[in-house]
This record gives sequence, structure tokens and C-alpha cells, in this order.
Amino acid sequence: MPAAVRSRVRGTVLDLAPVFGFTLTFAVTHRLAVALTLALTAGVGVFVHRVVRRESVRRALGVLGFVCVQGALAARTGDATDFFLPQLLLHCAMAVASPVLILLGWPPLGVLAGVFTGEGTAWRRCAVRRRAFAKGSLVLFAGKVLMLSVQIPLYLSGQAVALGSVDVFGPLVVGLGALLGWRVYRRALGTHRCPAARPARGGTHADPAPRPGETTAAPATVTQATATGATPAAASAPQATATQATTADCTVMERTVR
Repeated sequence: MPAAVRSRVRGTVLDLAPVFGFTLTFAVTHRLAVALTLALTAGVGVFVHRVVRRESVRRALGVLGFVCVQGALAARTGDATDFFLPQLLLHCAMAVASPVLILLGWPPLGVLAGVFTGEGTAWRRCAVRRRAFAKGSLVLFAGKVLMLSVQIPLYLSGQAVALGSVDVFGPLVVGLGALLGWRVYRRALGTHRCPAARPARGGTHADPAPRPGETTAAPATVTQATATGATPAAASAPQATATQATTADCTVMERTVR
């Protein structure tokens, strides 16, 4: 398992510690005050752990603040199910935002893939990959809708322990949805490879470096042109032709993916 994936999994487990502590304590004691105390204690413990390990302080503060909001809401209403209301609202917002992002050309699966692989948003330069990521994101959207179809009835019926259990296993459902979405993406992408979608080095929009096994004739062409007295503009013509060919290939493959 790559180090980045292990780090994300460990971070997700830490984020779930307050919810797990609240759910388990309330299931055993049925006392809201005790469950809230343990949840807040777990939130503070996660915050201290991340600060000591010199991890992202912003994320640590965000998780702690979210737990405080959950605890304050449940303490004010006296209903344990309200502890999960902010999380439920967040899931609803994500479910509504997913199709909007897909229509805007920012499919969530592509964003997640860019974060995990370090590619960033370079995949957006290829229309074929955007469409493939959009198809894969539909699987994620279906998973969110499925989760909400379970969570909303549990919240309305006041089943706090069952709702907490669903929240604890929620990341597992999202992870499975992401794997299925990735398979859909790979199948939709087929054998298409777009060099124009590779991230440029140094954070610029310069031409990407060739992969192992690929060759580029541009430097040699420029050198030969200089030796023969040709102008640099004439030497760059083959490179422009190659770029146009790449764009044409993307257009052809885009029609196939449809």
C-alpha cells in the first residue's frame, strides 16, 4: 500500500475516533452526558496526537471544532441523534454538489485521484479523461444516495446507536464506491493515453517531459536546423504538428468513449 494511501487511512481512522467513542458509550450507558464527554475527550486526544506528530494543524482544529459543534447541538436538544445531524447535513450537501461538479467538469473521482496520486488537476486537460472520471463519479454519487437512504430514516426514527454505526462504516462504503468508480473510469478510458494531460514540472504549463521509452525529436531538430542555417520557427514545426496530432487523437477517442 502506498505511503500516501496509508496516511489517508490512518487519518480517517483518527477522525472517526470521536464518533466511535460516542456511539459505543451511548450504546452501553444510554447516558448522553457520558457519551458527549468521551467524544470530546477523544477529539482533544486526536488533536494533541496530530500536533505532536507535526501533522496538519488546520485539519486537527477542523475535526475538533466539528466534534464541538456536534456535542453542543446534542447537549442543547438533549437528543443523542442530533450529535450526528451536522454529519448528515454534510453528506446531503455532498450528494447535491456531486452532480453539479460533474456538470462543471470537476468530477469528484478525478479530484480524489489527483489528491491521492499527486497529479493535481492535470487530468482536466484531457476531455477523454474528464468524461471517464465523470462516469466513475456517478458510482460515488450512487453510494452517497444509498447512504442517505439509510441515514435519514434512522435519524427521523431516533435510532442514535444505529446511526452512529452507519457513520463509522461510512468511509468503508465510500472507499468501496471509489474502487468501483475507478474500475468504471479505467474501462471508459480504455487504452487512451494523453501526454497533454500530464502535470508540467515546476508548476508551469510547459510541455511535459516524455515518459520512459518515448522519444522527442524537437531538440535534435532545432540543433540540425541551427547547423543548416534554418530558422528556429521552422525547426519547431514538427513539434507543433505532433501537438496537433495529439489533440486530434483525443478528439477521436472522445467520440469513442461517448
